[in-house]
Amino acid sequence: MEEDHLRNSDKKSTSLNVGFFYLRLLGNDLNKLLCLRSDRVYTIGRNPKHCKIVIDSPAISRRHCQILLSRSDCKLRLIDGSFESPRCDPSRIGSKCKVCRVSSNGVFVNGRRLPRGVVAELNVGDLILLCVKKKYGFVVEKIVFSKVNQNVLSDTTVSLRAESLLGQLRSIVSSHDPVSYLRTLRNVDSTIRSADSEKPLNKDVADKDEISNPSSNREPDVGCRSDGKTFFLNRLTCIDHGVPDQSMGVTLPQLLHPVVTLTQIFIATFTCDVSWFLDYCEIPNQLPITIACHNKERCWSASQDSRTAVPFSSYPNLLLVYPRFPDEIAFGKDRKKHGVACHHPKLIILHRRDTMRIVITSANLVSRQWDHITNTVWWQDFPSRKIANYSSLFGPTEEDKADFGAHLAGFIASLINDIPSQAHWIDLLAKYDFGEATCHLIASVPGVYAQNPSYLKSNYSLCAKQVLNMNSRPGNYLGCVHTSVVGLSHRFGASVDSNGGQFKMLATILGRCRENSSGTVEVILKRNMHIPADANAVSVIIKDKVGNSDGDSILLGFLPKEIAKWVSPLSDSALLSFSAFIYPKETLEAAYAGANTRVQLLLYLSKGPNFDRMTELIHEGLLLASLCSLLALLKRSFGLWRLQEVLSQHKWPESLETEFIYGSSSVGTSVSPDFLAAFSTAAGKKSYNYSDSQESDPEWGRWRAEHELRKPSIKFLFPTIDRVRSGVCGGLLSRYLLCLSEKTWQRLRPMGLFHDAIPYPSHRIGYPMHVKVACRRFQSRADGNSFGWIYCGSHNFSPAAWGQTLHPSPSPLGPKLHICNYELGIVFLYPEHSSSGEARINIDNVKLPFVTPAPKFKPEDRPATPQAMREVFAEAQSLVADLMEEMNEVSEVDDDEDEQIIEVSEEGDEERIYAEMLLGQIDADFGVVDDSDEFKVTGVLILVLLMTVM
Repeated sequence: MEEDHLRNSDKKSTSLNVGFFYLRLLGNDLNKLLCLRSDRVYTIGRNPKHCKIVIDSPAISRRHCQILLSRSDCKLRLIDGSFESPRCDPSRIGSKCKVCRVSSNGVFVNGRRLPRGVVAELNVGDLILLCVKKKYGFVVEKIVFSKVNQNVLSDTTVSLRAESLLGQLRSIVSSHDPVSYLRTLRNVDSTIRSADSEKPLNKDVADKDEISNPSSNREPDVGCRSDGKTFFLNRLTCIDHGVPDQSMGVTLPQLLHPVVTLTQIFIATFTCDVSWFLDYCEIPNQLPITIACHNKERCWSASQDSRTAVPFSSYPNLLLVYPRFPDEIAFGKDRKKHGVACHHPKLIILHRRDTMRIVITSANLVSRQWDHITNTVWWQDFPSRKIANYSSLFGPTEEDKADFGAHLAGFIASLINDIPSQAHWIDLLAKYDFGEATCHLIASVPGVYAQNPSYLKSNYSLCAKQVLNMNSRPGNYLGCVHTSVVGLSHRFGASVDSNGGQFKMLATILGRCRENSSGTVEVILKRNMHIPADANAVSVIIKDKVGNSDGDSILLGFLPKEIAKWVSPLSDSALLSFSAFIYPKETLEAAYAGANTRVQLLLYLSKGPNFDRMTELIHEGLLLASLCSLLALLKRSFGLWRLQEVLSQHKWPESLETEFIYGSSSVGTSVSPDFLAAFSTAAGKKSYNYSDSQESDPEWGRWRAEHELRKPSIKFLFPTIDRVRSGVCGGLLSRYLLCLSEKTWQRLRPMGLFHDAIPYPSHRIGYPMHVKVACRRFQSRADGNSFGWIYCGSHNFSPAAWGQTLHPSPSPLGPKLHICNYELGIVFLYPEHSSSGEARINIDNVKLPFVTPAPKFKPEDRPATPQAMREVFAEAQSLVADLMEEMNEVSEVDDDEDEQIIEVSEEGDEERIYAEMLLGQIDADFGVVDDSDEFKVTGVLILVLLMTVM
C-alpha cells in the first residue's frame, strides 16, 4: 500500500529540476543557515564521521536523525535515528529499509515527540527540537525548486508565501506548547531578518553551510524609569504588546540597561539559571557579580568551603554564595539532619558609579518566570553620598530618617556573613543615600528571635582594649546583639567546683547586684589578648559593687568564638564600645545545674572614640568583615514583627475596612487559625469592639484564633484547578509553581478563605501568576477616599516565611518568633491622613495583579493542589509525558510539612571545646574562692540562694 501511494503521488507530480531547502540551526553558538539539496539524505548528529550536519553536544546522539527533500513529490521528510543502509529514502520506510537506532533524547516536531519508525512530513515554519532542555534543533525556513509546473503551483512566489504562513499556523495549532513555540519562532524570525539584511542567501550553492552573523535574538534594550511609588509587572514575551510600553511590563534586560555602565551586581534568588542570565542580559565577562542562591546541601553545610563556588572560568568575577542556615532551626539541633529552611528572596542590586538601583521582585533568576509567568517588579534608584554615613547602617539618623538602608544592610550582611571577600557590599551601602525610599523593607532571616530589648544604661564598656568605667550616653547607642556566655559548666560544674565554693561566691555577688528595669544585671567584658588559644578572646566577669572599693569579681565564662572574632577588632580599634547584661536567675540556675546550658547575654554597642574616623579606618585588617558580621547579628525586627513595626506607624480603623486580601503561589502546610490571627494582628487588625480604643495595652482587643474561626479576616487568592487546566499549555507552566497541599486545603476549606485568583490585566489571563501580594483597603466615610497598605515581594503565605510565634515558659524575654526562610519584600503605606505638605495618595491608583473583588470559591471549586494537577496531567499524559522528562527545574515550594520547632538551649560542641581551651590558659585572678575551703552547699542553702535573686 505504501508503494501504491508513492506511485500515485508520482503521477500527480511533474518532473522537477533540482530543489533546495533551508534550515536555521538553533542552540548555543549555532544560528547557522544551511542550504541543502534535494534527493540527498542528510544525517544530523554529533559524529562528524557519519553526519553531514554536526552539532557538537553530549545532548545530541551520534546519529540523531535524518532528513531528505524528495524531488518526486516535493515532500521534506524527517525520521528519528538513522537507517541501516545509507541509500534508504525516508519516504520508503516500511518497504525495504528499517531504522537501526533512534536518538537518546528524541526528536520533537512542534512540541510532539516523533515515535520510532514514523516519518514526519515537514512544512515551512516547522520547529524541530533535538534536545528540549538545551533548545538544540532547527527551523525549516524555505523550500525552493528551480522550475515549477503550472499544474502543481500556479504562482511560485504567492504559493511559497502561502505555504510558509500555512505551515506556521499548522505548527501553532498542533503544538502542545504554543507559548514556547511562538517565542522561539519570533526569536528565529528576528534572527532571520537580521541575517538576511547582512548576507543574502546563496541559492546557487548546495551542500554548503551559509553562516550568518545575527544580532541579538530579542528586542533592543531601552531603559526603564520608576519613582518607586508603585510596582510593575514583568513583560510576558509571548504576548505581542505592540509597543514597548513600560506600563505593559518590564524585562530583565531593561532593568539592567545600559549594562556597560554597571560596576558590579548583587543578586539574591531561590532558583537560578546563571548561563541564561549571562547570555540573555549580555553580561561582560569581567563584571563582578555575586549571586546568593539556595542549595539544600551547601546552605546546611558547616564547611566554610561549601559557602561559595565559581561556576565559570570565563567569568572569573562571578561568585555563587550559599547563605547559611542557623543551627537553632535544624531538626534535633543537628545540622546534619537539616531542617525546614529556604533561601527565597528575589533581590537585585545594580551598582553604578553615581547611583544604586534596588530591585525587589517575585521572579527567580530563570527565563520561565521572567518570560512566561506574571511576577511583580519594584525598583528605585538611589544617589551616592558625598561622604559615607556608617551610622545609617545601624538605623535611622538625624540625616536619614528612614530605616530602608539599615534593614537592607542587615539583610545583605546575613547572606554574605563569614565571606570576607564580599564585605565590600556593606561599605558600598554606606556611600548611598536611601533617605528618599518610598516604601519600607520587610525582611525575614532564619532563626528564633526574642523581642528587641530597650536601651539599658551601662557603667562599664570594652573599648580600645580597656575596660572603661564610665556612664553610657543614649545618643551614642547603636543597637544590641543577643548572644550567650560559654564555659559556665567548666567554672561551676561538679568536677571543678566539688565543694560549691565557686557557686556560693557567684550567688553572693548576684544577690548584691541590683536588677534594672529589664530584669538584668551588668557584667564586665575584658579582652584576653595573650591567650594562645584565641587572640580575640573576651571574658565575661561579674563584679561585686558592695564592700571595698575594688569589690570582688568572678569569671563567668567567655563570649562565643564567633562573637569574639568581631567584637575584639571593632573594640580594639575604638570604632565601637561594648557593654553586656545577663539575667541573674537564669545564670544561677545554669551554674547550679552544672550542665552545658546556654546562658543569654545582651551585648550592647555604642559609638567609640574613633567612630567618626570609620571611613579611613574600616579598610584596615578585618574591620570591614567584622562590621559585616556585626550587622548580620544586630537585633532587628523580622517577618511578622517587622510588618507590625511598620504598620503600627498609622491608625487603621477597623470599622472602615473594605477588603483584606492575600494572593501568593504557595500556602504553608502549617497555616492555622493561630497563624491567621498572628498575621492579622501584625497587620493592625483588632477585635471590632475595641478597634478604636485608646488603650495602650497591646493585649487590649487583640485579634485571636477564636475570632478567625468565627469570622476569617483574610481572603486568600489562589487559582482553581479549572483555571489552571484552561490556561496556556494546559497548566504545564503551573506544574512546578503552585503549592497548596490537599491536606491543607481540606483543613482550611470550612473557613471559606479561598477566592479565585484571576490575573489582571485581562491579556494575562491564561498565564500563571507567581506574585505574592497583600492589600488591606479602607474607605473614609467623610470623603470616600480609599487608603490602606500594600505588600509585595517574596513572602508566600506561610509560617516558614513570616514566622511562627512561640510562647516558651518561663522566658525572661517573653514570646519568640521562629522563622525558617530568607525572604524580602516591601510595604507601601497609604494612610488616611498624610503628613504635612505631602500629597494624599489613593490606594486604588495602584493596580493589583489580580481581579478584585475576587470571586469566592463555589462549593464545586477546587484549588490547583499538586494532587489535582496530577489528575489533570494524567488525562493528557500521552501529550506531555516525554516533555516532562526533559523538565527538571526546581519546584518553588515552602514545604514545612514536617516542621518542628526546637529551641537550642545548650552550648554546641565547638563552644564547649572553645571554653575548655581558654580556661586552661587564662590566669583566673578574679577573687575566686579557694577550692580547699571546706564547706558544703546543702539543698536548703541552694534554695535560699536561688530565692535571693528571684
